[in-house]
Amino acid sequence: MERASTASVLIIDDDQMFREMLSEMVQTLGQESLCASTLAEGLRMASVGGFDVVFLDVRMPDGSGLEVLPQLRQTSSAPEVIVITGAGDPDGAETAIIKGAWDYIEKQSSIKQISLPLVRALQYRQEKRFRKPPAALKLDGLVGQSPQMAACYDLVGQAAESDAHVLISGETGTGKELFAKAIYQNSPRSGKAFVVVDCAALPSSLVESALFGHEKGAFTSADRSQVGLIKQADGGTLFLDEVGELPMEIQKAFLRVLQERRFRPVGGRFESESDFRLVAATNRDLDEMAAKGQFRCDLLFRLRAITLDLPPLRQRSGDLKDLTMFHIARICEKWGIGPKDFSPEFLAALLAHDWPGNVRELFHTLDRALAESRYEPTLFPKHLPSQIRIKVARAAVAKEPAADTADGNGNGVRTAAKTLPRLHDYRQTAIEEAEKDYLLDLMSLTAGNVQEACRISQLSPPRLYALLKKNSISRRP
Repeated sequence: MERASTASVLIIDDDQMFREMLSEMVQTLGQESLCASTLAEGLRMASVGGFDVVFLDVRMPDGSGLEVLPQLRQTSSAPEVIVITGAGDPDGAETAIIKGAWDYIEKQSSIKQISLPLVRALQYRQEKRFRKPPAALKLDGLVGQSPQMAACYDLVGQAAESDAHVLISGETGTGKELFAKAIYQNSPRSGKAFVVVDCAALPSSLVESALFGHEKGAFTSADRSQVGLIKQADGGTLFLDEVGELPMEIQKAFLRVLQERRFRPVGGRFESESDFRLVAATNRDLDEMAAKGQFRCDLLFRLRAITLDLPPLRQRSGDLKDLTMFHIARICEKWGIGPKDFSPEFLAALLAHDWPGNVRELFHTLDRALAESRYEPTLFPKHLPSQIRIKVARAAVAKEPAADTADGNGNGVRTAAKTLPRLHDYRQTAIEEAEKDYLLDLMSLTAGNVQEACRISQLSPPRLYALLKKNSISRRP
């Protein structure tokens, strides 16, 4: 492997002292660093700079770093983003990871704890340069270029390259079967069968027979032998839709199939084999079901070697226009009618709806609108169902409810909050004031010398910087 070239690191933080500390750390590691004090400046630099890694603060003067994280990841160099915050919390960490962060760390961490994610991210970037470039994916029927969908497409590519089991989760109507087909179509098994099993539609009395097959005479109505769906998927892909609906007794039997790729048809004397790749999907919380004893934990662990969580339509509204154009064109061609346009108000009405039924509900709504406007060239809100139009109309005239109440004479009065705080709040305020006084005295005593201040206070440099920023104290008295 060739020697790694110098990497470029962008630091986006409004705290000058912390920027300087990070910049010095990056340069000590032999890498180049540039700094930005606002999100807007950071985005502008990232769009033209070709950075490998970005250190991103959360609380910035012009917004939240977490909100621009996907935009940073979408710039031409697709940098790894290390979120670094002075006020970390579990929800923020979860959001950062979901949006594509490499890591989420607190500013009061040690230099070693801050530098290690950078070193690992640069190692990852260096090794990724030597990977074989991925082939273009077949994404038939999948529409959308939002960051959420781009992340899903990446997972489709990763899943297609392996033979590991995949668990697709998402609300009803998010396109779980389309994604399952995309994994199958891009995998080495694409030339073999793609067998769909709707677990919710199988009668409980016939689940075992449908999956494993049966021999003639195995039960009263078994007048001939039947090959089960598992055997039909031999060499191909078995898609278990709504896997959370599998009865517990079948879950146990299916677990053995996953482990050994062998099963016995109902009424059979001998076992059969099937070399299939499993993709499962669910709209239920399988972790919660497992905690309640409604789904086998051991089966759940085996199902989700790779997990793909599909976002609901309300979380990717940027894709709604593309979805609308795609479906209108498809249905117009199918019905043999001329192309249709839609008014800006029509799209605005679609955007105002939260689509609890997701893409499936959107497409059904568009089918109805097209049927109503069959020979008209333009779609207007008039062509939409009344419940959507009512929601838009109500939102346009909605008023914020008044917070006032009426006194005994009918006059509006605002309820006054009590002036005495809770003891916990009072104590916290006193602690914060004492902390600020200490830091002011510390900076004055040491004339802003960070090394000396750390020696006296026994704080690490990152922790000291974080406290100074929190209390708006300059290190230069």
